[in-house]
Amino acid sequence: MHLRSLFLPIVTTGRRDLVERLGQLVIGLVLYGVALGFMVRAGIGVAPWDVLSLGVSGTTGIGYGMVTNLVAVVVLLLWIPLRQRLGLGTVLNALLIGPSADLTLWLLPPAPSVWVGAPLFLVGLVLLAFATGLYIGADFGPGPRDGLMTGLVARTGWRVWVVRTLIEGSVLLIGFLLGGPVGVGTVLFAFGVGPLVGWFLPRVSRLRERRTAALGARR
Repeated sequence: MHLRSLFLPIVTTGRRDLVERLGQLVIGLVLYGVALGFMVRAGIGVAPWDVLSLGVSGTTGIGYGMVTNLVAVVVLLLWIPLRQRLGLGTVLNALLIGPSADLTLWLLPPAPSVWVGAPLFLVGLVLLAFATGLYIGADFGPGPRDGLMTGLVARTGWRVWVVRTLIEGSVLLIGFLLGGPVGVGTVLFAFGVGPLVGWFLPRVSRLRERRTAALGARR
């Protein structure tokens, strides 16, 4: 298979539109890492994939951000038999989120109590949903974990919720066995992230569409 065939083409309406979308992508991914840092520092549990990353980090001594990047690379390797195609957003997702999360952890101390941790977690959850809307709305390809899910759905014919439950349940169990933090935040994430992303994504997409239309009208 030719290497170029593994990558999604970048379709744009012009150079300015491309630059704006790239900016939206990078800002979204950096904010995603910041949101992860907030939720980790909250100390009330984290999302399933972060339970895994923190479990591996605690077991190996490798930093959380680096583990997050390494997990993304492993997930991308699983794309190969699924014949998923990489986008620029996919690659930057695997590279930017971990360092952004580590920087946030370096700057932000752990929450001293649950009364501080719970609001901090909620801020992180809302920020993560907004950041997800930004990077998905930039339309440069799915993140590694989302691509794994859609690839398995395409190959197995199973329902999305079944595949997502199996994937996230598996990584949650492995992370928990490795000592990753599971708590009320894990439950809040499971039930809250979908509706929040569902609220932010169409609004970000509409703003992007209006901006693109405005740029096209000026030509």
